[in-house]
Amino acid sequence: MGLLRVADQTSLLLTDEAIVRRVIAGEKELFEIIVRRYNRMLFRVIRSYLTDRSDAQDAMQNTYLKAFGKLHQFQGSAAFHTWLVRIGINEALLRLRDLKKVRKLYVDSPDINSNTISQVADKQMDPEKTFIKSEAKLLLEHAIDGLPEKYRVIYVLKEIQGLEHNAIAECLNISESNVKVRLHRARTLMKDALYKLSAQSEVFEFGNRDCDAVVDFVMSRI
Repeated sequence: MGLLRVADQTSLLLTDEAIVRRVIAGEKELFEIIVRRYNRMLFRVIRSYLTDRSDAQDAMQNTYLKAFGKLHQFQGSAAFHTWLVRIGINEALLRLRDLKKVRKLYVDSPDINSNTISQVADKQMDPEKTFIKSEAKLLLEHAIDGLPEKYRVIYVLKEIQGLEHNAIAECLNISESNVKVRLHRARTLMKDALYKLSAQSEVFEFGNRDCDAVVDFVMSRI
């Protein structure tokens, strides 16, 4: 996803743990590798909670900034991407809670007319029609968005991102058996025709331009 701007391109071969150690030691430019390495995964996870693309991207950026500030807390007991995803999920849930408060404010306010309320609701519920060109991807994303939240994130982590049950359990802080139950339910809720499309890796795509924008934002603030 774009060319890395770090001086040493061999740094691409470093493990997450090695990068974390070197960033903590002062080589903060290497954090760019982390951002680019996990942009797509993090976007897909957060997008499972936040249906609006701009909200999801804001949450992503905040996740990276919080992760950078907490790198010294990473103990290595779990995989780095699991640690990062947990931060991302917490950030998404905070953003979701704030959005619900905003929607309630609009609904409760006598100064807001019904057209404005409708526009706010449409912004939150409307899928990403403007950037999905493939009809198959659009249909799949519609189906995923229609899943209840607790099934949606499980489905994305397993079927789209390809994480193992134990990794998903660590990310969500639930048991593996619970993961399996929710995944089975999520699959049941998806129509057979759309389920066959779930192996595609292009859904909730996060392209080079998006990747560069997040990198520029995060790296300019650390």
